[in-house]
Amino acid sequence: MSKFTEEKLEQAIIALLEDQGFPYHPGNTLSRAPGETLLKDDLRAFLTVQYAVDGITPDEVESVINRLDRLPAADLYESNKSIHKLVTDGFLLQREDRSQKDLYVQLIDYSSADANHYRVVNQLEILGGEKRIPDGILYINGLPLVVFEFKSAIREEATIHDAYVQLTTRYARDIPELMKYNALCVISDGVNSR
Repeated sequence: MSKFTEEKLEQAIIALLEDQGFPYHPGNTLSRAPGETLLKDDLRAFLTVQYAVDGITPDEVESVINRLDRLPAADLYESNKSIHKLVTDGFLLQREDRSQKDLYVQLIDYSSADANHYRVVNQLEILGGEKRIPDGILYINGLPLVVFEFKSAIREEATIHDAYVQLTTRYARDIPELMKYNALCVISDGVNSR
């Protein structure tokens, strides 16, 4: 009988998410800069389609992306709070053409889940203060909103508490660019989950 390892737990969670309709992409297949955590092409595609009827321009889409990207990760708490407010409440986008009414932008379509772009990504190498590799990330419209960290229940030296420390201390310190978007952290050893 084979042991239920951290890798097997990770694959089981990915399979469950795939069964729910979330497409899976290995981290090494994503085209992005090593320290970049926002999937700009996904966000760009969502905004372009979602606000096509409003005539959103490419420059306006880029201004939304820049608004998120420019929030400083150095003040992680404040940036996370600001991003959370933008994600939950939306915001007014000043139009390029000042004769047009400001556009109310929501980063997630809460009324039609199918309008959103989802990705489950695992083992994404992120270069920050140190290189870190989260076990899993759930992206919605290019935003890394859920971060997963798994440990094996059969390894006494790697506990669910270690997963908690990894997320709240190491990731916050070393890859704050990921954690500034984070809305939810999930830790599990296959028996206990938080």
